Amino acid sequence: MATLREIRSKSSWAQIFEGQGQHLIILGFMLAGAAWFLQGQTGQRGLLWMDSLCWAWVSIWLAVLHQVMVAVVFRLQLHRRLMTRMFEEGDLQVWGMLFFPLLVARPVTILIVAVLDRGSLGVPVWIGIPLGAVFLGLSAYTMYCVKRYFSFERALGGDHFYDHYADMPIVRQGAFGWSQNAMYTFGFLGLWAFALLLGSWQALIVAAFQHAYIWVHMYTVEGPDMRHLYQDA
Repeated sequence: MATLREIRSKSSWAQIFEGQGQHLIILGFMLAGAAWFLQGQTGQRGLLWMDSLCWAWVSIWLAVLHQVMVAVVFRLQLHRRLMTRMFEEGDLQVWGMLFFPLLVARPVTILIVAVLDRGSLGVPVWIGIPLGAVFLGLSAYTMYCVKRYFSFERALGGDHFYDHYADMPIVRQGAFGWSQNAMYTFGFLGLWAFALLLGSWQALIVAAFQHAYIWVHMYTVEGPDMRHLYQDA
């Protein structure tokens, strides 16, 4: 396992941009796909001068903003100590203040879409409500496991900031016993839950976009970072 000092001593701009060409290409296709599935949709109801379709795109673009911000900060912190140079001992705390509002905005905006667009999905309630409840339960349990076994600081990307987070043992308890990447596998099911519980087609498309896009982050940002942190000597 490489220390942060060792990683930074061998760092290059090629490593900083690793996977980001693929990231942008996949994102382009995903945005086009979302536009295709949302085409012809009529905005339903309104909140704060925007209808459900506008809120759907707000939710999508906030997710993009969130993940692009994470990609930039993760890479520049891992290879150049960006946040530490700027905020010293407050680096992780400041990062949390930037990260968590956008994270919370994901389910909040999808819930708004689902409420405004409720009933458009056409799935029978005897399917949508039980399935949505299961998804919501799995998501809530996963977040509980993150707090109890993993810690929000570690989930925030603490191993990009301090070596002791990378030195922590792999978590196998709770939802992490079902999947090593339980946060992305099960945590994001809560987004689907809102769409199913309220029967919203537009919320379903946004949930699908966000869940797929977090896996793009995994393979183009976090995956390469993990190889440097946990495999390079």
